[in-house]
Order: sequence, then C-alpha cells, then structure tokens
Amino acid sequence: MTKREQRLHALTQAIIAYLEAHSDAVDGVDNVLKTLSHMKLTGTQPRDTRPRATRHDAVLQCALDNMTSPALQGISHSLNAARNDLVWREDEAQFYPPGADLGDGYRQCNLHALLVGPDAAAFHHADFCLGVFMLGPRTLYRDHRHAAPELYLNLSARSGWRFDTRAWQDYPAGSLIWNPSNAPHATRVYDEPFLSVFAWLNDISTPCQVIPRDDWAEIELALANA
Repeated sequence: MTKREQRLHALTQAIIAYLEAHSDAVDGVDNVLKTLSHMKLTGTQPRDTRPRATRHDAVLQCALDNMTSPALQGISHSLNAARNDLVWREDEAQFYPPGADLGDGYRQCNLHALLVGPDAAAFHHADFCLGVFMLGPRTLYRDHRHAAPELYLNLSARSGWRFDTRAWQDYPAGSLIWNPSNAPHATRVYDEPFLSVFAWLNDISTPCQVIPRDDWAEIELALANA
C-alpha cells in the first residue's frame, strides 16, 4: 500500500469509526455501515488522481482549520493528512437538470471529494458514495430533494437545516443528519465555511430536484448582511 493509499484508508476508517460509535444517533447510520461492511474496499485507480488547485483552496483550508471539536479529532487529523490525495471538484450543476435554480451562493463556492464511489479517490463503487462536501460562508443551499437516501456528518461548528416545511434548526459539529429518499431539505451556512462528510446509499445517478420556496431571497439577504 502506497503512502497515499494509507492516508485515504486512514480517513475512511476514521469516518467509519465515528459512525460506529454513533450508530444509534439517527436512522440511516446503520444502513451506511451495513453497506460499507458488505463492500470489499479495494483501491482503484481513478481517472485523475493528481493533486490540483481549486479556486476555493483558501475557503477549504479555513474549513479544515475550523474543525476543532475534540470528538472529531480522528477525522480532522486524517482529513488534513489526506487533503491533497483527494480529488476536489465543483458541482457545476451536473447533479441537477439544466437551468436548476441553485442560487448564486451555491454556484459561487462549493467543493466535493469522493472517497468511495464512481471515480472516487480511494475505493470504487457504482451506486454508493462516501465523501466530503464544502460550502462557502453565508450560503443558502436551497431546498432540494433526491432519490438517493443521504447521511450527513457535520464537521463544522454550526450549520442551519430545514427539513420539508419545518422551521430552521442549527446543528453542531459531530451531529448526524439523515435525509430519506426524496425528503426535501436545505442548508444555510453562517460566517464560517460548512464542511461535512456525506454518504449516498443508492440511486446516486438520479438527478436532484430544486424545490422552490418563497423565502429564499429573504434568507440570502440576511446571510449576506450578517
């Protein structure tokens, strides 16, 4: 195993260890762990493993520096060590139908990197993905839904979440969020960048759908002026 493979494997195992320690936190954690346990996590050579700069490197570094929760120390150490081994990509609306109204904030600053999945940096799987997701400060990730059931592990100190039409609620670092298939949800990011681990269990190729809400402009203005 190369040094790079060792770092990616260590990050994957740190995430699994955290999920195992919090397996009863929310619905879905056991499903993710079961899927991972049934995989033969063998390394694969993705199309592009070269470390490459992104236009959001400074924001990403800020997000990594702000991972200070003691409970996340294992993931933080492994993620910082493997940062340049991951292939960071922007979502240029390839997960949404053409013309989807994602908002300027999301389009201006987002990154994701896959550990497990199609073309992932570490392990291949055709219909499951595990990775890291980042949004820039003062961003509204507008209400949307997707066929893939989804688990989030929040790595940032504070982020806001709305599920369906329920009221916004803030979640701390280390919290876990489960979005069942096609369940509407939205995320708002405050002064610091948002960083998370995410997993999609199946139907990962089905396009996401934006769900219009009449308060987007109000929320985005409040975030911009905070």
